[in-house]
Amino acid sequence: MTKLTLGSHPYMLGFEQLERLLERNAKSGNEGYPPFNIEQTSERGYRITLAVAGFREQDLSITVEDRQLVIRGRQADEDETRVFLHRGIAARQFQRSFVLADGVEVAGATMENGLLHVDLSRTDPQTVVQTIRINKA
Repeated sequence: MTKLTLGSHPYMLGFEQLERLLERNAKSGNEGYPPFNIEQTSERGYRITLAVAGFREQDLSITVEDRQLVIRGRQADEDETRVFLHRGIAARQFQRSFVLADGVEVAGATMENGLLHVDLSRTDPQTVVQTIRINKA
């Protein structure tokens, strides 16, 4: 028995890219750090909030690469003269990726109280009606 995938279904022409995006997102290996929320802020607005306590704005980067929102954090190396008796606060780098649908754009980002907020907005796709002329063979 052959596996019927989204891209190979006879009625789903041109959806191979969607299948690749789903596979890439599944393989991204997000380990759960840092924790995040995704909320709908309006009919066409979304907000991703990451808990990035201990990170400064200059320690974070936000990019969109091939419809994929990538948030990276890297803290500068600590002072070697500090001696910790217990170290329970994570000081590690991270990368979080989110696949964006067509028409979803990053509207901005803010940082407050150890939380990074990335706002997204969705635009309505333009409806295009196209008439195809039939040529004689």
